[in-house]
Amino acid sequence: MTAFARITLLSVVMGLSACAVQQPTEHQAPPPFPPSQPRPTPSTSPVPSKPTIPAKPSKPLPRTSASFAPPPGGNSHWDQKLGVYVLDDQPNTFYRQRTYYRWDNGWSRSISPNGPWEDTDIHGVPGGLGRQFGQ
Repeated sequence: MTAFARITLLSVVMGLSACAVQQPTEHQAPPPFPPSQPRPTPSTSPVPSKPTIPAKPSKPLPRTSASFAPPPGGNSHWDQKLGVYVLDDQPNTFYRQRTYYRWDNGWSRSISPNGPWEDTDIHGVPGGLGRQFGQ
């Protein structure tokens, strides 16, 4: 046997023998956790109280999209249903992917919220806008 094989075999035997000689440690049970809510105390009142129904917390509207960047320098919010940003200070004006869209009895688009506006049809706007306003 070569020296390398002997050293390897000796290392394996020593390593495994340590596992056989090692005594298992005692496992202590973790201390019990205190109750998270106070325990109810017996009521001395003869009149039962009405159970209250907790109010449903309102879910805030998302201000941004995970996929699309918001318009530069404009106040807007993300509309998940439409799939675009809605400009807060300009009615029926939307933004997505460096393009502004405006509905004024027909669709137009621009690279700036102030125009110049180019007329387009329903095929030139994001799908959510086309379904919402139609043509």
